[in-house]
Amino acid sequence: ALRASGIPLAVGHTILATVRPHESVVLEAIANLGLEQQLIFNKGAVMILPPGCNKASGLGHALQELGLSARNCVAVGDGENDHALLEMAEFSAATANAIETLRNSADYVTRATHGDGVLEVIEGILADDLASLAPAKARRALKLGRDSEGRDVSLPAVGASIVVTGDAGQKRALASALLDHLCKAGYQFCALDTRGDSIDFAQAVVFGTLDNPPAVDEVLSGLAKPDVQVIVCLAAVPAANRAAFFEKLLVPLHKMRQTTGRPHWFLVDEATDILPAGARPEDSPATAAENTIYVTSHPAALPADLLASVDGIAVAGGAASATLDVFAAHVGWGRPAHQERTLGRGEALVWFRRAGPQVVLIDLARGKPDVALPHPELMEKSPEVGQVLRRA
Repeated sequence: ALRASGIPLAVGHTILATVRPHESVVLEAIANLGLEQQLIFNKGAVMILPPGCNKASGLGHALQELGLSARNCVAVGDGENDHALLEMAEFSAATANAIETLRNSADYVTRATHGDGVLEVIEGILADDLASLAPAKARRALKLGRDSEGRDVSLPAVGASIVVTGDAGQKRALASALLDHLCKAGYQFCALDTRGDSIDFAQAVVFGTLDNPPAVDEVLSGLAKPDVQVIVCLAAVPAANRAAFFEKLLVPLHKMRQTTGRPHWFLVDEATDILPAGARPEDSPATAAENTIYVTSHPAALPADLLASVDGIAVAGGAASATLDVFAAHVGWGRPAHQERTLGRGEALVWFRRAGPQVVLIDLARGKPDVALPHPELMEKSPEVGQVLRRA
């Protein structure tokens, strides 16, 4: 029917009609044949595709086969059929000759057109990992909450590290909210939990239980899948052995980050159980790692070098002002500018190094009521969970 209309086409998974005035003929042919197809435009061309099939779905299959994440992917395009592709990628670029709507939605618009624009992006990747090609707007920001004027307060976009502290329930709610944001944005995390407080986090696979220590190789098997979030329960690991387990796990994780860029974030719950203040540099990391959240009830007990190198602190609970002052005494950021106050439920003080002395009062991104932890036997996950995932 399409050939009879005089429209040139290629038969296969994609039918490409190159003459736009005949769009109505294409639609009529699809209707007459009773097909379930969709039309996608590409400047002077019309593409007829099966439902749900576009460049983003193709990229998804390719990334899955390669074991890579869309959060480590750069996409470049110029036409209407590139919108889904660019939205899926972590960094999107439109070439200078791209249609206006694509240029308006992309993170970056190249100076050059066509293939030279693609080369411009590749040169940026090789030169400084796109640091010099600053995105026009922030996407997938990890929001901590909103300030008094309703503006979002988020973590720094690249290489951030932050301390989360305060009352047990509020501190846990803020850490859980951050993990939720990571899941929704598609970032893979690895959370180390020394007390088993996070093993009921539904979006993650838990390795280790309250009675059974985790195995490093099983943790790595989980993280090998980009869409799997991992919690490592160290409750069954003796306190004296936790730092050594952490170091044993960090070596392959560092290699994984070098080759795949994942896991994108670390969360260390009750970090002082793993990184005591008296630890020697050769025994545990002395400075803050990139994209790491340190959750602790006693931030001053963390290694001094680590405290000095983190990017910020979020303090929740009634004693937030006093806690912030104690933290300030251990870092070289100057004196924080804040009023002494008792925070209400769902509030936190946030202080970033880049903000100078300015401290922001925020409403937490998500608050949830304090609940009594269930009995340990109800909190345990099956010791087979890692084995099941590895077989899958």
